Amino acid sequence: MLEQVIFFTILLGFLIAVLLSPIFIPFLRRLKFGQNIREEGPKSHQKKSGTPTMGGIIILFSIVVTTLIMTEKFAEPTVKTFVLLFVTLGFGLLGFLDDFIKVVMKRNLGLTSKQKLLGQIIISIIFYFIIKHSGFSTEIEIPFTDYSFDLGWGYALFIIFWLVGFSNAVNLTDGLDGLVSGTAAIAFGALAVLAWNQSLFEVSIFSVAVVGAVLGFLVFNAHPAKVFMGDTGSLALGGAIASVAILTKLEILLIVIGGVFVIETLSVILQVISFKTTGKRIFRMSPLHHHYELGGWSEWRVVVTFWTVGLLFAIIGIYIEVWM
Repeated sequence: MLEQVIFFTILLGFLIAVLLSPIFIPFLRRLKFGQNIREEGPKSHQKKSGTPTMGGIIILFSIVVTTLIMTEKFAEPTVKTFVLLFVTLGFGLLGFLDDFIKVVMKRNLGLTSKQKLLGQIIISIIFYFIIKHSGFSTEIEIPFTDYSFDLGWGYALFIIFWLVGFSNAVNLTDGLDGLVSGTAAIAFGALAVLAWNQSLFEVSIFSVAVVGAVLGFLVFNAHPAKVFMGDTGSLALGGAIASVAILTKLEILLIVIGGVFVIETLSVILQVISFKTTGKRIFRMSPLHHHYELGGWSEWRVVVTFWTVGLLFAIIGIYIEVWM
């Protein structure tokens, strides 16, 4: 049964993304929804200018359709199903607005940091009240132990921090062709296994639907990319992965399973702190994937290496939760 559900869910999500992309990509190109490349980025990226972006719409469509169809067939839609879709679409809409302002209105920075943060906080608060109203536990479980502690009202602040933090972390990681598509597929695959292990079938199906959607998108997003997911995709995936971790009570373990996203974010934080305090940079450029690019690694080598590291983190995360 498990193998059947996983296979058909991934297949459906994959096929929707693969079949929709050849239709949607030329549409984006006709609308001139091309990516603007930062001048301060690696020079090799300048040739990517004009590549259609906002491809995250393809991912979102595939996730929603696949989740609703497969949950109806193999499980029972619950509040968890709809709250996951709400957060994913909410953060996706926020990313869409950011992309739209950048690409269509020709404002390079898109939404201001304050506008984006406000939107993320509002979605996070709504998420908290929905699950709180459903009797969801406000306890945090500590990996490696049987210990947990109740945050009470502080759990709302934790949710805001986790959703905002991981949505931005995935967004920061989205800097190379296929990097986020691959690492997200691996991380959501691990969470799907752990959700199924807890008999949270609707959460597992959602996670597997994400795997299928991003793998289908990867067919067109792998180097050299024919389309970018943009903030539409990366913010949505970041919000979704944090939500899945919260609903499975694997909040802290997400630091391990999503280790690539955490390391990428830390590289930016450390770079800023170092430069502001000492005037020196730790890395050639942050996020970390650019450091290796500027060190002479090919883009494909960086991506495959980060995928491999992400897979190791996912395996470690499953091992910690299931066998320790």
